[in-house]
Amino acid sequence: MTDRVPALLEALDSSGDAALKGACGEQPMLHRPDSLRPKKRPLVKNAILARISLEGLAAIGECLEPIVLKERMVLQEPKRNVEHVYFIESGLVSLRVVAAGSMLETAVIGYRGVVGASFLWGGHFSTYQSVVLFPGSAHRIRVEELRRLIKERPEIREHLFDYVQALTFQCVQTGLCGVRHDREQRLASWLCLASDAVDAGVLPVTHDYLSSVLGLRRAGVTQTLSRFEERGLIRKMRGVLQINGHKCLEQRACCCYKLISGAYASSQSAIPAKERLG
Repeated sequence: MTDRVPALLEALDSSGDAALKGACGEQPMLHRPDSLRPKKRPLVKNAILARISLEGLAAIGECLEPIVLKERMVLQEPKRNVEHVYFIESGLVSLRVVAAGSMLETAVIGYRGVVGASFLWGGHFSTYQSVVLFPGSAHRIRVEELRRLIKERPEIREHLFDYVQALTFQCVQTGLCGVRHDREQRLASWLCLASDAVDAGVLPVTHDYLSSVLGLRRAGVTQTLSRFEERGLIRKMRGVLQINGHKCLEQRACCCYKLISGAYASSQSAIPAKERLG
C-alpha cells in the first residue's frame, strides 16, 4: 500500500533522539531501549483520529489513504453505495439534501469530523450529497476495512458514534433553523459554524453560494453582509469573507449556533466506555 500514510505510523516509533543532544554537541544515544522511548503521537489534524489511542491509530493508519480535496469535488451522491469514509484534515465539506432539482445544506464538515459515516447504522447507501466547498485534504478508508476495525477496536466505533450524534443533531437543528429564524441570525450562525469547522477566520465563499444553501434571496444576503461589515464584524473581499469579530458575530447568530457548537464540544469531550469502567 504505497499510498498509505507512512508519516502516521512513523511518528508512532519516533523517539526524538536528536533532542538528547546537549548544548556542547554530544552525540545522541545510539542504543536506547525501546521500552524507554517516549510514545509520540502522530501529527493528525482530524479531531476523531487525534482522540484514538496510539494502538488504535496504528491499526487504522495501515488502511488510511491520503487524498487531496479539490473544490466542488463530489465525495458522495445520494442513493449511491458508500465506498469510503473520509476523515477530514483541512478544508470544508458541504452536506446537502438534493431533491427535485433543489438543494439545501444541512451541515458543514471540517477537521472535527468525517464524511460517510452512515454505514454505522447498517446502511449501504448515502442519504446526502457531500461536496467539497473549501479545498483541503483528508484521509480516506474503505468502508469494509473500517467495519472490520470497529469490530476489533470498539474505541474507534465509540468515537465515531459520538461524532455522528453531534452531526445528526446539526442536520435536524438546521432544518428547524430554516423555518424559525430570520436571515441575519441564519447568516451569522452559518459563518460562525463554518469558521469553527475550518478553524480559520477567512472563508472563501460567495454571496451566491450563501443564497443557494440557505434558501435566501441573493439581494437579501448582500444587504445583510453589508450590515455586518458596517458593524466591523466581517470584511468583504472578492470571493472571500473575513471574520473580524467572531464573538460579536455569535451574538447576532440564533440559538442554533450555541446548541450545535455544544453538541460537537460534548462529542469531543465524551469519555470512552472503557475509560469510564476502568
